[in-house]
Amino acid sequence: MLWAALLLPQLALDAVTRDGHDPAEALVLIDGPLQRRHVHAASAAAQAAGIRPGHSLAAAQALLPGLHSAPVDHAAMHTLRNSIASIGYAVSEQVSLREPDAVLVEIGASLRCFGGWPRIARILRTRLRTLGVTHRLGVAVTPLAAVLAAADRDGHIVDTDALKTMLRDLPLHNARLQATQVTALESMGLRRLGEVLALPRAGLARRFGTSLLDHLDRLCGRKADPLETWQPPARFCAALEFDAELHTTTAILFPLRRQLEQLAAFLACRDGGVQQFEIHLLHQRQPATRAGIGSNLPERDPQRLFELARLKLDRLQLASPITGLRVVATRLPPFVPLRGDLFERQATALSQWQTLVDRLQARLGDAVLSTPIEQADHRPEKAWTAAADARLGHIDCGPRPLWLLPRPIPLRDRAAQIVSGPERIESGWWDGDQAGRDYYVLQTSLGQRAWAFRPAGGMDGPWLLHGWFA
Repeated sequence: MLWAALLLPQLALDAVTRDGHDPAEALVLIDGPLQRRHVHAASAAAQAAGIRPGHSLAAAQALLPGLHSAPVDHAAMHTLRNSIASIGYAVSEQVSLREPDAVLVEIGASLRCFGGWPRIARILRTRLRTLGVTHRLGVAVTPLAAVLAAADRDGHIVDTDALKTMLRDLPLHNARLQATQVTALESMGLRRLGEVLALPRAGLARRFGTSLLDHLDRLCGRKADPLETWQPPARFCAALEFDAELHTTTAILFPLRRQLEQLAAFLACRDGGVQQFEIHLLHQRQPATRAGIGSNLPERDPQRLFELARLKLDRLQLASPITGLRVVATRLPPFVPLRGDLFERQATALSQWQTLVDRLQARLGDAVLSTPIEQADHRPEKAWTAAADARLGHIDCGPRPLWLLPRPIPLRDRAAQIVSGPERIESGWWDGDQAGRDYYVLQTSLGQRAWAFRPAGGMDGPWLLHGWFA
């Protein structure tokens, strides 16, 4: 087996800064009880002032007056880790979240499918950058060694022979040992992992128990390291709370784009799409404002999803300021790409047409546009419907005009000539709207083709115009 580690050295910060915070701001994320607040993570600007994780909040503020602080958002970190796991799931079905700061992906079975590690690395990096996640990649024959390889050198591949060299020179504090074990080993004068591996196993077991040997064996591949695999959830939900109240929908477009990119990554890992999802705009003292976004075909392109959402939000009237944002997708049908010919002309044209229809519905509303569905009724005004009906079906009939008038009107052209007909329609006796008509195709004196009728059996009555042919 061959494992790739997606190391996330700034996961807590990325969960905050990727949603609109200034990455250059001196910011610390704090955690712990109210009386013992400590720094969980520090931005680059804060670290430049000497602030490190583990410092108390008071000490950090003394080092840098005016320091910005925020609590660690564990829910946002959990959501972001699942989004990163879905990126790994797109290249392998074996993904693990055992390590708190890394996502492990087994890529040995995927190398031939994707054309080798360099191409897999490009796919992973592109999608991680889209999410705005700081990352390092490493590949090794064991999961723990892959994490250490990513920390040692970004993109490094460690085979079986190179693993011994890397472990020999690895400092103890980078070997993912317990803090008490590192302290005890350093008190013995040991500084590198190779020195520990050279010690007799029996002596290490007497001093440290089996936990240290178990860790070293899993690291070196002498012992199996079973992992609980991650499975994508059946629904998508991403939520975000804002630091300040927002008064326009334009202000939420940036974080909304991020959440829709997470949705697209989630759909790609499931090899599915989304046809309907909801955006919930959260308020302080009022129920959330819900905006339903729909597409005629399952979609998973983040740009398409964002454009539809933006058009929908432009029509919203806010009753109160926005304090949070949530994107929910529960109906996730399979994603089937459009098929076309060799040069994809047909697929491109259909895609452009579906894009136009989706944008019009998002801009004007679902009730404004409808798709006519053929209905099994000979009466022209009842031969189609915009919704499912019990009499849906196909019937054989004569020529029908492209433009059907809402109701028949008298034909004022007395010089019209009969082109074809009659086609008799006698129907509707069961619903009280009986029709008995003889339809003709006429050519007017201006060269237009009209669709008109007379009462059934009437040869000399007035023409009633019902439609125009193109």
